[in-house]
Amino acid sequence: MSKRGKRYAKAKESLRLKEYSLEEAVSLLKKTGTAKFDESVDIAMRLGVNPKHSEQMVRGTVVLPHGTGKTKKICVIAAGEKIKEAEEAGADHAGGEELIERIASGWIDFDVVIATPDVMRNVGKLGRILGTKGLMPNPKSGTVTFDIKKAVEETKAGKVEFRVDKTGILHSSVGKVSFSEDKLAENIRAYIQAVLHAKPPAAKGKYVRSIFLSSTMGPSLRISETILEK
Repeated sequence: MSKRGKRYAKAKESLRLKEYSLEEAVSLLKKTGTAKFDESVDIAMRLGVNPKHSEQMVRGTVVLPHGTGKTKKICVIAAGEKIKEAEEAGADHAGGEELIERIASGWIDFDVVIATPDVMRNVGKLGRILGTKGLMPNPKSGTVTFDIKKAVEETKAGKVEFRVDKTGILHSSVGKVSFSEDKLAENIRAYIQAVLHAKPPAAKGKYVRSIFLSSTMGPSLRISETILEK
C-alpha cells in the first residue's frame, strides 16, 4: 500500500472533528487544497438504496449555479436545422451521419453527446463505443431531446449528471478550490437537493447515509446530516 504524501498528512492533522457543517468543510477544503493546480472539489454520497433493483436506481441531473469550473466539449448528433441550432448554441461538434461514422472509426474528442430522438436509431449503433465510456445519450439525463439549444446551453453552464454506482454511492465534481466559499456552498446545496428530489419511491429506510467532500489531493471531510434539514 502506497504511503500518503507529507502535504496530505499535514492537511489531515488539521482535521479534528468527526463531522463538519457545510461552511466549515468548505473553508477547510480551501485551506488544505494547496496543490500546484486548481483542484476539483468532489462530493460522495452514500445512499440507502440497492441499485441492483431498477426501481431503486437514483439518476438525474442538476445545473450547478456556478458551474463545475471545467469546460466540456459537446458533440451534437442531429439532422437538418437542428445541426445549425446546435452550432449557434455553442456545440463544439455538430453533424449527422458523418459524425456517427467518425465516432464508429474511433474518434472521441468530446465529453458529452447530445442527440435528437429521430437519429437515435443510428446512434444506437455506437453503443459499444459510447456506452463503455458513459457517453451514450439518454432521455433521463436530458441528452436525447429536440430542444438542442437548451441542452447545449445547460451543459455549457455546468449541468452535472449523477447516477448511483453498484455500491450505492454517488460521485460528482461540484466546483474548484479556487471558487469562493459562498459559490462552493451554493453548488453543493443545489447538488444535494437534486439528489433528495431524485429519491425513488421504492427506497425505504434512511435515504442518505453519509456525505463527504474532498479536494483532488486532500483528505475527505464528513458533512453533518443537518444539511439535509435545510
